[in-house]
Amino acid sequence: MYKISKENLPKLYAALSEQGKLLLPCKNKAGKVDFAPYGESVEVALEAPLTSSSAKDVFFPQVEQLLKFQVEGKKLSMEQILPSEEAVIVLGVRACDARSFDILDRVFLKEPVDSYYKARREHTVLIGMGCSEPEETCFCHAFGIDATKPETDVQTWLVEDDLFWQAVTPKGEELTAKLGALLEEAGDTSAVEEQANMTQKILSVLPLHGFKFNDKLPANELKVFNSKVWEKLAPACLSCCTCTYVCPTCHCYDIRDYEVGEGKTERFRCWDSCMASDFTKMAHGNPRKSRLERFRQRYMHKLVYYPENNDGIYSCVGCGRCLQKCPVNLNIVKVAKALEVSDDV
Repeated sequence: MYKISKENLPKLYAALSEQGKLLLPCKNKAGKVDFAPYGESVEVALEAPLTSSSAKDVFFPQVEQLLKFQVEGKKLSMEQILPSEEAVIVLGVRACDARSFDILDRVFLKEPVDSYYKARREHTVLIGMGCSEPEETCFCHAFGIDATKPETDVQTWLVEDDLFWQAVTPKGEELTAKLGALLEEAGDTSAVEEQANMTQKILSVLPLHGFKFNDKLPANELKVFNSKVWEKLAPACLSCCTCTYVCPTCHCYDIRDYEVGEGKTERFRCWDSCMASDFTKMAHGNPRKSRLERFRQRYMHKLVYYPENNDGIYSCVGCGRCLQKCPVNLNIVKVAKALEVSDDV
């Protein structure tokens, strides 16, 4: 294990920037912390417990251009817009977000493989940050996630005046070797262990420390689908889609074509939400016409459909963002608890 003092972190950021595009938690003018490209003018916020949005945008951008079309008479020409091959380094990934990439991999790297997602995955090095101040809305432990050890290429821990550094994968070891003398041997690492133990103690007393999903839900698909719980909860939903956009595992998208000039069209992929009234809209209309149907679809996918098709793995990592952001306090925990005590499930 290696370490570097906090006062030398700008040197680390500069060295990492030489190896590729560096993204890390930064505070904007509104005080919100999100992943952003490193620059001398940005305010780095590595200590932030959790970014406002997840890091999934690195591999699955909110908007990305796919194609350009040119029509001249009866002649059609196409240009594919391939993702950049530039190396990307993401520093400060928390354990919940790190686990979300495995969930997204099961969608985008399954046949037929999404070549855009795969290319970004291959060109990115993830540097995780062990948690030391979990928030009250955290429940990653419900999925066997160790908040102190992110599943990334490199694991780091901010402890007192130092950043401790441990390469985990060949990608991480290669990056570590390139940093050379910037990192020094850590020697005594007991401080990291003490912080990890303290983090686990904090997690053990948080409001959701005993929460876990009911493993019987995927096996009772029809009962869950027909439960009266949806009628009780759905009316309060505003269909604002906030929960889907801040969620690190939601992966719905739409394909849009835009005319940009005479005979010229550009095609984009952009995030979409199953909570939106025009989601999957076809010529005959929307197959889920009511708010209840759309509300139910989101949570059926998280709690039933995804685990049914992925070895019992839920499409949730317990980051708690939906608990923080929903304007009417509807979230996956409330839904799961309601189903847990429902008589018809």
